[in-house]
Amino acid sequence: MAIPYPHFIGSEKSAMETGIPVPSSPSSATLSPVILTQDELKKIAAYKAVEYVESGMVLGLGTGSTAKHAVDRIAELLRQGKLHSIVGIPTSKKTHDQAVSLGIPLSDLDAHPVVDLAIDGADEVDPFLNLVKGRGGSLLREKMVESSCRKFVVIVDESKLVKHLGASGLAMPVEIVPFCWKFTAQRLQTLFEDSGCVAQLRTSVENGEPFVTDNRNYIVDLYFKKDIGDLKAASDEILRLAGVVEHGMFLDMATTVIVAGELGVTVKNKLK
Repeated sequence: MAIPYPHFIGSEKSAMETGIPVPSSPSSATLSPVILTQDELKKIAAYKAVEYVESGMVLGLGTGSTAKHAVDRIAELLRQGKLHSIVGIPTSKKTHDQAVSLGIPLSDLDAHPVVDLAIDGADEVDPFLNLVKGRGGSLLREKMVESSCRKFVVIVDESKLVKHLGASGLAMPVEIVPFCWKFTAQRLQTLFEDSGCVAQLRTSVENGEPFVTDNRNYIVDLYFKKDIGDLKAASDEILRLAGVVEHGMFLDMATTVIVAGELGVTVKNKLK
């Protein structure tokens, strides 16, 4: 059941503070439907996720346009004194720089091998809460942190919901070593030829050079025309290829998915 936005946000004042338009009364809601942008939906989901954060936690700080809102909110609550003794573990250099600029104390997995809670976005979410992540290029560090946490809360807008992973027709990323990348890309494409796979090296928009991850690796994006079937089998087959570092399927990892859509916020919890 979806939680309507006025109920979630709590008051007209708090809605104004977040920059999200919300009707001031039931009558105005009937007369003037609220149309939210995709970024506003992301912000709503992110703020809802931060409600899971408690003082004293070690937090995995996600990467991307949705996770950015969560990091901003955590910093705001720290400044207000509503949270304290938080330690963040960033999943990318970009998130590291954002957290430092906001004054969030940071550490790493060497010092904190168990993370209490991670909050991050996703590129696709299937009905079983399996994810595709990494279209922003941070999939390896994201998976290292988010596989080490007690609770992993994923925040998305409803456009990211799919019937099966790969169904959006967008990229499923695979991080690979630069050495003989064409060889590795061809092997990945051949692996999923029955699914109509096309493998493409990710390049920089600015100069057309290969996109380089924080770990100095390349990314090959896989595009599928058909369902790839057994995800765990696909995962194992990808990881067995020499030259592959990690892939963007996050299987059986999310404990909660928060979805912001036209009708409100829906919270999906992993079945135990």
